Amino acid sequence: MRDLPIGNGSLLINFDDKYQLRDFYFPHVGQENHTEGFPFRFGVWVDGQFSWIFADGWLRELKYLSDTLVTNVKLTSHHLGIEIVCNDAVMAAENIFLRRIEVANRFETDREVRLFLHHDFRIYENQVGDTAFYDPDTLALIHYKKHRYFLINSAPHFDEFATGRKAFRTSEGTWRDAEDGHLHGGAVTEGSVDSTIGLHCRLAPHAAHTFYYWIAAGTSHSEVAQLNTLVLDAAPQTLLRKTKEEWSGWLNKAETGVEYLSSAVNQLYKRSLLIITTQIDNRGAIIAANDHDVTERATDHYSYMWPRDGAFIANALDAAGYPEYSRMFFKLCERIVHPRGYFLQKYNPDGSVGSGWHSHWDKHEKMPMYPIQEDETALVLWAMWEHYQRFPDIENLRDLYDNLVRRSADFIAAFRDPLSGLPLPSWNLWEDRRGVHTFTCATVVAGLRAGANFARLFEDHGRSERYEKVADEVAAAMRTHLYSETEGRFLRGLLANGGNELVPDATVDASLFGTFYFGCFDPDDPMVLNTMRSVEERLINHSPFGGVMRFESDNYMRSSDTARPNSWIITTLWLAECYIASAKNMEDMAKALAILEWTANRALPSGVLAEQIDPETGEAVSVSPLTWSHSTFVAAVHSYTSKLKQF
Repeated sequence: MRDLPIGNGSLLINFDDKYQLRDFYFPHVGQENHTEGFPFRFGVWVDGQFSWIFADGWLRELKYLSDTLVTNVKLTSHHLGIEIVCNDAVMAAENIFLRRIEVANRFETDREVRLFLHHDFRIYENQVGDTAFYDPDTLALIHYKKHRYFLINSAPHFDEFATGRKAFRTSEGTWRDAEDGHLHGGAVTEGSVDSTIGLHCRLAPHAAHTFYYWIAAGTSHSEVAQLNTLVLDAAPQTLLRKTKEEWSGWLNKAETGVEYLSSAVNQLYKRSLLIITTQIDNRGAIIAANDHDVTERATDHYSYMWPRDGAFIANALDAAGYPEYSRMFFKLCERIVHPRGYFLQKYNPDGSVGSGWHSHWDKHEKMPMYPIQEDETALVLWAMWEHYQRFPDIENLRDLYDNLVRRSADFIAAFRDPLSGLPLPSWNLWEDRRGVHTFTCATVVAGLRAGANFARLFEDHGRSERYEKVADEVAAAMRTHLYSETEGRFLRGLLANGGNELVPDATVDASLFGTFYFGCFDPDDPMVLNTMRSVEERLINHSPFGGVMRFESDNYMRSSDTARPNSWIITTLWLAECYIASAKNMEDMAKALAILEWTANRALPSGVLAEQIDPETGEAVSVSPLTWSHSTFVAAVHSYTSKLKQF
């Protein structure tokens, strides 16, 4: 889990719940984690006693300064009589991580205090062939390998330093060297290396001292040297203040309308917008989550761009008044869309194809198959039209229409069973089963209608008519083939179990909210009402911490075989969207508001939302922050405030 992300679209840094720096992504958000999840340690030596701040006995408050992406961390050791307040930030326009450290003496005697800051870089995501050295040109420590340089400095200048071997034979690292209160390591080390600096001060009773510390990231020695000079010339306290002001100014642009909601909802709305930005790369990739801990159980991670997540997140940012992120996302989608007109499962932050488990080959039928979730392609088209309606700019759309919209809509319109009228089988949005899924069909209808709208805009009338016709036929086929009179609701889908046979899947799934959310059916349609009633009855966790599970018997990240499935932030908020869409009065709206409050209460103290919640303990489960969780909250808040205007 990651409690505090800070970043600028090129440099992303994450802290865990012990306030250890755990992830250092550069030069892409989510790509090249130069720590591999190993911690940068922070230690305190006071009058002969030493403690790492991750140890038991430290009280830690991990939060942000209000309305900024600057942390506000308070560390207290009653045993040592020390209190430390830290403010961390990544500069908006420069790849510099900057920290203010104020250390205070809470005892009645004079104290000698030494702070130790440790760096466990594993450059290019491995520990082979790194170099750490003290650079007399910059009077700083530098770690480098090939085209990655990381410069470490402080003001006042650090009193001592050490470089050394780590994780090699008997060498644990220079962090062990710090535990006697003094560093003995060398001025240069190569191979598997780490480094530590020491900052010394004497404190009178109840006095405090302030240090500034920074790490500059670049692709050459000259680049990080220039960044170091920038910090020294401008003064770190000035840069930190400027960063606070820039984030506050950015947030003030948000189209909120939430001021009259509770403080908890209002604060989470603003915090969500800020956290979302940390997960977006400057080249357009909207990353699902950046939390390296997941690799320990999955041998992979969430640091990918799923077009599905990206479309939802871009749409939420549009609603909040930040279209610049969507524009970058759509331009990236134009660049990476498959020549046949679809998106693959997921992509790396630089746009290259990510790892995947969707097969290109049907072993049973001995023939090729499409390794896709069709909803990902359709959702990009849906989000693009929603974007255009809010921010009409036809000139910037010409290339997107030619290279992305037409290509994708042509594929979707053709990817159909001529007999049923439904789309051909593909993977579902949860990526765990293949077939013809109700959610996917709803996005296909929305995507084709978006394509038809764009075609009319560009006077491509033949395509417009064809896309509209196919959309209507898919919606009609959903009524015929995906609504079960026996169950009295929509099926989750028709499963493809090999061969040409499709088997009805009657599992209740929260994604069935898509039947109304994308405009496929009216929220008051009896078919939709019956379906969402089943979601209420079967998927709400009636437990101490509540919430809505993804689907019946969901095993993903469940605490035990006998435990109830976890609640998901996004699926719980989808139920709020249902209440909002069908609300006729304020009493109906109260149910949606209760879910917004529930979500605010499920956030970590920092305001970060995880992917899932254990319904029995309330603990965050899986990765954090999950960008989709935050964007779904933003979208639901806007749905709520928009609907209120009708009463």
